[in-house]
Amino acid sequence: MELPLIGLGTYKLLDSKCTDVIKLALELGYKHIDTAFVYENHQAIGKGLKGVPRSSFFLTSKLSLSNQIDVKDLKGSVYKACQNALKELDTDYLDLYLIHVPNLDYPILDVFYEVQRLSEKGVIKHPGVSNYTIPLLKNLISQGLHPFANQVEFHPYLNQKELLDYCNGYNIKLISYRSFGKGELLDDEPLFDKIGAKYNKTGAQVILRWLYEKNIPTIPKASSKKHLKENLDILDFSLSQEENKEIDSLNKDKRYCLADLPVFNN
Repeated sequence: MELPLIGLGTYKLLDSKCTDVIKLALELGYKHIDTAFVYENHQAIGKGLKGVPRSSFFLTSKLSLSNQIDVKDLKGSVYKACQNALKELDTDYLDLYLIHVPNLDYPILDVFYEVQRLSEKGVIKHPGVSNYTIPLLKNLISQGLHPFANQVEFHPYLNQKELLDYCNGYNIKLISYRSFGKGELLDDEPLFDKIGAKYNKTGAQVILRWLYEKNIPTIPKASSKKHLKENLDILDFSLSQEENKEIDSLNKDKRYCLADLPVFNN
């Protein structure tokens, strides 16, 4: 299965609530479920996926360097982390397995090499990274290592065009998270509601459509049926060239996640 352009983020979705949301999302037509070791919801998601044909959805999880990697046994600890994810999610493979944060205290090149090797074992389809900058991606590629995807914060206030262009140039899928800037964009900026009123859409749907037209997969979190349906309902309108330019112009290089990490400040 190809990576769907609209998926479901599951950060802070836990226990039976998480399971119920997964079941509902699949019923509504979601094809991509995104999770991570540090979200502590693998088992709840696995219960929600139970009984659903494995080939009908795209499943992503993430490796935590600081919590799961033993630098004295990189190969063993990467494999063990993936096996634990498969067991908790009750699945035979992951479509995408990402290094969650490029903690530079760890040998991230060597770790990615071991993640890439997991695809040879058939336990993952694609290796990838998250929160990687252009220099970090260049370092991987210079060593003959090629991530399938780079999941990063990307929204109208953090329009990382240079990173997007770089990823597109190397056939790396850039995936957007925090697409609404923790909701601040919708509270702060009237442009989205203004454009949305023209198409009978919400401001959130306008942002998702903006990403969709850039061919950027996104994983907004939602827990209510109303919002789950709204996030999927963006295919029956298009933004004009002028509207896209207006939204592009809102960039402030503003992060809502991981802003204190050295990798983003150097």
